[in-house]
Parts: sequence; C-alpha cells; structure tokens
Amino acid sequence: MTATNFSELELDDRLLDALRDKGYTRPTAIQSSAIPPALEGRDVLGSAPTGTGKTAAFLLPALQHLLDFPRKKSGPPRILIVTPTRELAMQVADQARELAAHTELDIATITGGVAYMNHAEIFSENQDVVVATTGRLLQYIKEENFDCRAVETLILDEADRMLDMGFAQDIETIAAETRWRKQTLLFSATLEGEAINDFAERLLQDPVKVEADPSRRERKKILQWYYRADNLEHKTALLCHLLKQPEVTKSVIFVRKRERVHELVVWLREAGINTCYLEGEMVQAKRNEAVNRMSDGRVNVLVATDVAARGLDILDISHVFNFDLPRTADTYLHRIGRTGRAGRKGTAISLVESHDHLLLGKIGRYLDEPLKIRVIDELKPTSKAPSANFARKPSKKALEKKKEAKQEKKKIKVRHRDTKNIGKRRKPKEQEES
Repeated sequence: MTATNFSELELDDRLLDALRDKGYTRPTAIQSSAIPPALEGRDVLGSAPTGTGKTAAFLLPALQHLLDFPRKKSGPPRILIVTPTRELAMQVADQARELAAHTELDIATITGGVAYMNHAEIFSENQDVVVATTGRLLQYIKEENFDCRAVETLILDEADRMLDMGFAQDIETIAAETRWRKQTLLFSATLEGEAINDFAERLLQDPVKVEADPSRRERKKILQWYYRADNLEHKTALLCHLLKQPEVTKSVIFVRKRERVHELVVWLREAGINTCYLEGEMVQAKRNEAVNRMSDGRVNVLVATDVAARGLDILDISHVFNFDLPRTADTYLHRIGRTGRAGRKGTAISLVESHDHLLLGKIGRYLDEPLKIRVIDELKPTSKAPSANFARKPSKKALEKKKEAKQEKKKIKVRHRDTKNIGKRRKPKEQEES
C-alpha cells in the first residue's frame, strides 16, 4: 500500500519533526516506493529524475538505520553517499543536516577544491554520514586516511551521471573497498540503457526496483512554452525583454557551451541585468559564491552549462530559460526541474531558432505534448517558421542514398574453403600425380 503520510512510514519521531519543520507531510511517489524496502535493509535500484524528492528517499532510511542501531562508541562513517559533483555533495549534506536536526548524528562532506586540512577533522572525529565525490574520496582511501570497513550502507546518487562522466571504474573501486556493507542504494534519472543496468547488476544484490516518473502532475506545475527567434541577436533581445518582466523573480538560463556562458553574461550586463554564472572550469570557491549569491537574493539571474548546473538546488527559481536547446529530451527535463520544486509552480521558456526545430519536435514527442508557441508583439520573428513535418519527411535524395547503401550491404556469401587458397600457386596436375 502506498503511504499518503510520512507518519505511516514508521520513521523516528525526531525525523518526523524535521520533516514538519520543512513543511513536508506527504511523501512523493519515489519516497513512498523506496523508503519501505530500504528500511527493511533491501538493496534499492531507483529511477528518479531531479525534483521528485529523491534525496529524502535515500536519506530518511539511512538516518533511520543509524537511529535504530546506535553505536556504543564513536568511529568512522557508517553511511557513505557518493555524488558526481561537489555542488550536489554539498546540497545532499545540507539536506541530511536538516533531516537530522533533532538528532545527535554527525554529517560531513569530502569533495575536491577543499584543502586537505579542512578534511582532517573527518578522520579524527566521529562521523555518521559522509557525502563525497569520487576523486577526493579515492585519494583518501589510497592514503589510508578514510576507513571503509565501518560503512554499512553505500548510496550512489545520480549514477547515470557518474557513468557519463567516466567514473565507472572509480565507483567499482569504492564498492570493492566497502565490501563489508550490508546495503546498497543506487539512484539514477533513468534506468534505460545497458550501461546502468550492468552497473547495477555488479553492485546490487537482489534489488527492489522503484521508478518515479517526473509525474504528469508534477510536470503540469511547470508551464512550458517557446518563442521563435530569427538569429542570435533576436534571441538575446527576447531574453532581455523576458527577464525584465515582473513575474520573473529568480531565473536560471541554460546554454550549451562554456564560451556562450561568458558571452551571454556580458550581453546581459550591458542590458543592465545583474548576472552571475556557473561553468565547469570554475574553481570551487567561485562556484560556491555564485550559488550563495543566488540563494540569498543578491543576484536573481544565473547563466549555466548543463555540466555546471547538475544537481543545482536553489529555492524559489521562478523561471528556467533554454537559451540553447539541449541535445536530449532527458536533459531538457533535468533543466526544467530547477523550477516548480517542493510543490511550487514554475515556468520553462525555450528560445528557438530555425535549426532547433528538430530538437523541439523530439522534446515534444518525449513529453507526449508539443510545446506551445508564444509571441511578443514588438519582437515578432521576421523569418518563416519551418513546416511542422519538415523533420519527418526525408528528401528523395536521402531515400535514394539509403536504398543504394542497402544494396551495397547485401553481400554474397563467400565460403572459407573458396578463399583459403587465394594467392597460393597450385602445382600442375602432372606434378601432383608424379
């Protein structure tokens, strides 16, 4: 039976108090599916896109386990959570601290970009939960500064992202080092594809599979539409106009490349729009500063690449702008999930040039509903929109090429015995007989 209230999940009163402090009473789909088997000690393989309450789905059972089985004396971490990025590690740790606010549990982070001395206390003091990124954690494991033997639960957050970033081997090493663990929880935005399933098969034992769609109900909280743009200049003018609207209180603008981040920040600042940015090559202190400036309201516009914004969780984002459309529909969903969080409403706006219409169609088919177009009277596009079915009908030339390629592929079967003597001189028959 699906739980409709957190009190039905047999959680400790101290955790329920923390949930009430945050204003949460009803579990999300992923929480009501994942928490019961995780509380029973089962391995869990969860598919949960951002914005579905996934973090609490693994934190609550982990914290409950620590409260159910308190240790008699202090020691190394019992819960190890691995994330693909520093920002996500810090956000998960912050949420863990909020949920553990009424307990005595200790939560720490181990990430790159932080001086070794700042991590020294993790090795000398009692820690119950450690949230880490792979690189720095592996360094400490190799230096024998991090004791894996006490880890009882290993949690892998955004496992698909870790595979995309080439961390598969690192994760397997961490899993091998924590081989005494009793439980593994693996969460991914999607469970499609062989890579993630092979990965899960090696790391999990008889897992309970739980999936939470970014439910239609959740998605309906995010209004989605697009504006057609003639070119880059027109697209920038549209963005500046939209950012100046009173309902746009806090926004994230997504671009595809690092170079575009810096260009766009300059253009927006020239238009009088105070902007901060996030991109993959930034040092950690600058990344933290950008997120803090957005969080405390000093700046209300953030320009970011997908890599930099992975796991970004800033409260009260009213609008997400796709200045550049993403290459995949999955990434589109991840982007728009920055708004409409924790039960609030949000808006996602895409700025679309003619070459983006293929991607626009792909996103519409993935969502099972096409994005609606809007127009600003004083910024109407002058170019003609591509026809609705231009992307679907291949040209005659393309069809002919396809046909030719097919015919070339049809090979005549050649037997091995017919080829094995090719190139060898055969003896004349007379010689063979003599």
